[in-house]
Amino acid sequence: MIARMAASEPIPPFPRDFLWGVSTSAHQIEGAVDERVPSVWDAFTAEPGRVKDGSTADVACDHVHRYREDVALIDGLGVGAYRFSISWPRVLSPGGLDFYDRLVDALCAAGVRPVPTLFHWDLPLSVEAAGGWLKRDTASLFAEYAAQVADRIGDRVDRWITLNEPAEHTLLGHALGQHAPGRQLLFDALPVAHHQLLAHGLAVRALRAAGATDIGIANSHGPTWPASDEPADREAADFYDVLLNRLFADPLLLGRYPEGIGELMPGEVDADLKVISEPVDWYGINFYQPTKVGAPLDSGAATEFSGLTLPPELPFSPREIEGYPVTDFGWPVVPEALTELLLSFRDRYGDRLPPLVITENGCSYEGIDDQERITYLDGHLRALHRAMEAGVDVRGYFVWSLMDNFEWAEGYARRFGLVHVDHATQERTPKASYHWLRDVLRAQRA
Repeated sequence: MIARMAASEPIPPFPRDFLWGVSTSAHQIEGAVDERVPSVWDAFTAEPGRVKDGSTADVACDHVHRYREDVALIDGLGVGAYRFSISWPRVLSPGGLDFYDRLVDALCAAGVRPVPTLFHWDLPLSVEAAGGWLKRDTASLFAEYAAQVADRIGDRVDRWITLNEPAEHTLLGHALGQHAPGRQLLFDALPVAHHQLLAHGLAVRALRAAGATDIGIANSHGPTWPASDEPADREAADFYDVLLNRLFADPLLLGRYPEGIGELMPGEVDADLKVISEPVDWYGINFYQPTKVGAPLDSGAATEFSGLTLPPELPFSPREIEGYPVTDFGWPVVPEALTELLLSFRDRYGDRLPPLVITENGCSYEGIDDQERITYLDGHLRALHRAMEAGVDVRGYFVWSLMDNFEWAEGYARRFGLVHVDHATQERTPKASYHWLRDVLRAQRA
């Protein structure tokens, strides 16, 4: 009843040219694994115990074969854009780019703007075998791949995203080993961050050379709240904020690393920063939740937090945020934290901050009558609107996700979709949130 009452109040009007969209990623929905070369995620999920429900993305949502059905769902929703990712392993396979040709054509025919992301964590296994993101050469290979894709579909694509969430790929995939490729390097994973950022800058140059004029990146960000006013807790929270937020935003927007970080990075860092800070046309933010952080606990044992196992040697300790509802993932639902985050970006980066786009925002809940998701989206759209009223220049909003998919190390146990997918039959069923968002967008256009 609360969800229905909250959603009954009209969403405030957004600008007429505001871009509304939905997001997915290749490995999570495409399937057709036998039609491309292997990725690091294929190898990772083949190892027992890596995915909580023991599943793989070999079929996922079978999007490669059902993309027309999915484009029809996007069209019916009434959004103006579809953010998807290009599978680098598929592009390396014979005929792999043909699929993206067909997908982009179908989107354009439906009047939906294609917004491809060039890397969403599915590194080709062959590139990983040569050193992966720990090696500088991978950044150059990525730029060559970006140019190849732009040459093929750039005549119909006018907005590009280079990377998705390099922070998570660095920390979960290379520091903690809980995502592919499963490395447990802790702070020795920092070169992975640097080489991804360098890849972004080189890709921006490659896309510009191909004629692209609308380029951004999708970084994950959230406010960091200290567990208390005690100096140790504030110091730990500051460190966490640098690691998760500023490490990936400062080089792009300010052309420098936070104090003390640059000397830990490999190569000619000052020269690389000139490439990393190539101007972008907009900056994408993926937002899900704030994080409360305190000083390390004295237990000497690993701790569980938000589905992750954190080693005891970390110089901080995430804490539970109490007093808010939580999603099925256990993440706190705090819409006002989105307003806080956007205002903090405006204040920190000032005139160096390009227009912003919310490239992901969503939640995991079971059920087709998903009133909790409606409440979540309703609250976050209002929080976004408040930030815009306060002067933050935000140009678009993409819901994560179009449909239930393979949720990485969680397998199929978490459902973020506006569309329910029966993974046994591949039947798609629009949820209550799909119909709610469709009606919201109709009202915005009225």
